[in-house]
Formats: sequence, structure tokens, C-alpha cells
Amino acid sequence: MAYKEKRGDNSWRLVVEVGEKVDGTRDRRTKTIRVEDKALLKTKKKLDDYLNDELLKFKIEVEAGEYIAPEKMTFGDFVIEWRSKYAIDNLEEKTLRSYDINLRTHILPALSSHRLDQIKPLHIVSLLKNLSQPGVKRGGGSLSSGTIQIIHRVIKNIFSRAVDWKVIRDNPASVQKPKVTSKRNTPYNEQEVLKLFEALQKAPSHWRLFVTLAVTSGLRRGELLGLEERHIDLSTGIITVEQSVSITTKGKAHVKQPKTSKSSRKVTIPGAVLRDLTEYLEVRRKEREAMGDSWKGGEHIFVFSHRTGKAFFQETPYLWFRNFLNKNGLRYIRFHDLRHTSATILINQGVHAKIISERLGHGNISTTMNIYGHALQSADQAAADKFDSLFGHQSATTDEENPRNPQ
Repeated sequence: MAYKEKRGDNSWRLVVEVGEKVDGTRDRRTKTIRVEDKALLKTKKKLDDYLNDELLKFKIEVEAGEYIAPEKMTFGDFVIEWRSKYAIDNLEEKTLRSYDINLRTHILPALSSHRLDQIKPLHIVSLLKNLSQPGVKRGGGSLSSGTIQIIHRVIKNIFSRAVDWKVIRDNPASVQKPKVTSKRNTPYNEQEVLKLFEALQKAPSHWRLFVTLAVTSGLRRGELLGLEERHIDLSTGIITVEQSVSITTKGKAHVKQPKTSKSSRKVTIPGAVLRDLTEYLEVRRKEREAMGDSWKGGEHIFVFSHRTGKAFFQETPYLWFRNFLNKNGLRYIRFHDLRHTSATILINQGVHAKIISERLGHGNISTTMNIYGHALQSADQAAADKFDSLFGHQSATTDEENPRNPQ
């Protein structure tokens, strides 16, 4: 049964009965709507038609189990609805995992018990401000500005769905986005790369090649983890990048296609690296054959994995690389900065930005220009200096051939 009740001059309550409760009373779902159109309020037939349409839509939502009752719903309750009705189907697995971590660690402890319709912009601003204070992190530290911006993005996404679903009118998270204080991560220069390669000679062969390929090919960590033997043409030294590993659970990799068509690409590696890689793959092949039924790689023959073939956890390369740098007294950079190192070395060698963009798998060359603008400007200045030295030499020659006559 469904019906409507007039509640005020321009408001009506829609009621849909869905049965009886355990105590015998009627179980109802209600929704209040307001009509702001003054012309509609003056036309009885059009108003009735509008209200009946709204009642029918409400009845369909309730019967389909899609209606979310806003009365007394807490933020924590709505997050459950948001996750099941939106997040699981619309967010990338890695993104959802990040959202879940930030919700569990920072957002729900502060907002979970608040009524959804009573959370105001000031609550959001205060929460973000508190998260920037010392002592938030275990050990007394504060969250980075980048993490705080992600937390704001999560909150805004949740409230956006609440607005879309007519649970609330306005998005209280539509406040000024937190500013990110960028930390310039300086990639290795050529001398530091030589020291890195020297230290890698003592590292296990799979990590030595993993890091070497990161520098010489510019592949992302996920692309290296998703690299399979079939992607490498040993006769030409060309790697075909067509997948990546975004998340790993219990040794099982989530292999996915690249985000954009440009991310699918072919990258040529240096001859010396190709020789090392060829030897490494032969050793892995023999180990795989010797393991027989103990091999656990399944359908994927990853270039870099545990000896049993099981995929590495996606954080493993980063953790190993951090410890490796510390152990060998090398300057700390993020693993992702090896990709930046690859690009800046090519820039300094005079390689065209278009070629670098294609090797890195950027969507367009403007992305490369924006990320590596400083390095490109330095290379451009070096090119100008070469002309300066050329004209300086020409000027000196001219002066020698045509000395000025004293007055």
C-alpha cells in the first residue's frame, strides 16, 4: 500500500507499507518531499500528477530494496550503503582499498556516530585541521598534506552520493580542497646511478634486474610486477607493456589492463640489460621445470615473483629497495623515482620529449612536459650554451683576423 499525506503548505509525506513488524505494527517507509515551484502549487491536476509520479518512484525504490531512509541515519550507516551500492562497483580495487583504510583509520572514528543530515561544513573543516596536527600518526607524527587531501576526497565522494540519492540536500564536504605541500623528489643523477648499479651487483639477481629495468625502461612498479616472459622479445630486446599488477592477496595477483591506450606500449631495453635478462630467464625456466607440481604460478609466468611462481605483494619491491639503499649508504629516493631518474637521464642525453613520453606511457606529451619541465628547461639551457660557445669561438677568431687599429 502506498499513499501521500500533506504536511505543510508545500510539503508532502510519501508512505509505503511493506508489511508488519514483529510486534504487529505496520512497517512503513516514509519520505518527505517539498514542492518549490509556485506555478505547480497553483495547478491541482499537475500537482497531483507530480505527487503521484513521485509516490510511484518511491514505491518502486522501496520494493526494489534501493531506498535509503534518511531519518536518523548516521554517517557510519550511510557508509555501509555507499560501499555496497556504489563503491564496490565503481571504484578501482586499489582505490577502494585506499578509501577503506582512510575510512577505518581517520574518518569513521570522527564522524561515524553523527547523523548524516546534521554534519555541517565546519565539522569537515575541523576534522581536516585536526588531522594536520602532530600526534595523529602512531609515533607522534602528523599526516602529510597529500594524505589529508585524499581523506577529503573520500568524504566528498560519500556525501556526493548522499546528495545524488536525495538523502541530504547539500554536500558539507564542498569546502576548499586542502592544499598539498609538494616535496620535490630529486631523482638520481648519472653518478648516483653508477653507484646504484655497482651496489646492485651484490643483490639477488631478481632484484638486481627489477631495479635495473626500472631505470633503463621507465616501467612503473605495477608494470614490472605484471611483466610476463611472453612480453619480452629476446631477439629484438623489446618489452611489450600490456598489463600491470594493482593488488596482491595471498600470492594471487590482480592483473589488469593499463588505464589508457598510451600505457600499452613497446619499450626497447639496452643490449647489456638484455643479455642479463636472457640469462636470468633461462635460470628461471630451469627452476620452474625442476619444481614440477610445486610450481604455483598458474596461468601467469611472471618475470619477477617468488621462486614458486606466486606473485610478489605489491609493496615488496618498495620495502626491499628502501632497505637496500639504507644498507649500501645510498641517498634515499622512492622506488617510483627510478622512473623519474630514467626520464631525466634521457632528457640530459638530448632524447626528444616525444620519445620519452612514449617510453613512459604518458597519455600525451604535455604530461611529460609538465612533470619534467624543469629538467627539459635545463637541457634547453645547455643546448643554448653550446651555441653560445660556438659564437664565442667565432667572435674570438674574427677579432684575431681583424684586429682593431689604435686611434
